[in-house]
Amino acid sequence: MKIQQMHHVFAVLQALLVTFLWSTSFVIIKWGLADIPAITYAGLRYFLAFMCFLPFIFKRKYVEEIKGLTSRQWRKLVLLGVVFYTLTQGTQFLGLSLLPAVSVSLMLNFTPLIVAVMGIWFLNESPTRLQWSGAVIFILGIVFYFFPVSFEGNQGLGLLVMTFGVLANSGSGILGRDVNRTRDISPVVITFISMGVGATLLLLIGLLYSGVPAISLQNWIYLLWLAVINTAFAFTLWNHTLRSISAMESSIINGTMLIQIGFLAWFFLDEKITTQEGVGMMIAALGATLVQLKPRTS
Repeated sequence: MKIQQMHHVFAVLQALLVTFLWSTSFVIIKWGLADIPAITYAGLRYFLAFMCFLPFIFKRKYVEEIKGLTSRQWRKLVLLGVVFYTLTQGTQFLGLSLLPAVSVSLMLNFTPLIVAVMGIWFLNESPTRLQWSGAVIFILGIVFYFFPVSFEGNQGLGLLVMTFGVLANSGSGILGRDVNRTRDISPVVITFISMGVGATLLLLIGLLYSGVPAISLQNWIYLLWLAVINTAFAFTLWNHTLRSISAMESSIINGTMLIQIGFLAWFFLDEKITTQEGVGMMIAALGATLVQLKPRTS
C-alpha cells in the first residue's frame, strides 16, 4: 500500500511539474515575441516539436498504422491539426503579443465551459449540476476580474483575437474527443499527424506574411526549450501521469496554472495584479476546475 501511495504522490508531483512547464511557456513566449512575429514563432515552436516525434514514428507498428488509416480518419486528423495548432496556437501567440499573459490565460479558461456546452450537441454529453455551477462561478470570476471594463491600446483587439482562439480551442477539444474516444488510432499517430499538418501550415503562413525573421541565439534557445521540453516532453509526461491520477485530480492540478501564470508574469514580466484581479482569478480558477469535473463511471 505504501508503495502505491508513493507512486501516486510521485505522479501528482509529475503532473504539477508539467503544469509549471506549461505556465512558463507564457513567459518565454512573451520574451521571444519581442523579436519574432507571433505566427512565425508559433509555427517554429510546433514544427520543431513535430520533428521531435520523427525518431519514434518510424517504429514498424506506427508505420503500419499510418498506412492503414482510412480517408475519413485522415480528414479528421487534418482538421484537428488545422483547428488545434494553426488556429488555436496561432491566436494564442497573437493574443500574447497584444495582452498581458494573465489575461490570455484567463481567456483560455473559458475553454472547458464552451466544450461542456458544445458536448451537449456534438458528443451527447450533458454537463452535471456541479459543472453548471462551475460555469456560473467562472463567469462571475471573469466579470470580477475585468470590472469595470476598460481597454487600453490593442487590448480590445487582443480580446477579440482570444475570443476566436477560445472558440477554436473548444472546437479542437470536441474534435480531439471524437478522434480519441473510438481508440482506433494511437495517441502517438494522432499527435504526429495533426501537429505536423497544423504546424507546417502555421509556419508557412507566418513566413509568407512576415518573411524570414532574424533569430538570435537566445531566441533559438527559447524555441528549442518550448519545443522539446514544454511541448514534446511535457505532453508525453502529462499523458503518462493520467494513468495514475484521477480525472478530478488532473482537473484540479491543471486549474493551478492560472495562479502559476499570474505569479510568473508578476515576477518575470512585471505584470502587476491588483487585489481585485487576484480575487477574480481565484474565483475563475475554482469555476474552471468544477467545469472539468465529471462523475466516475462504474
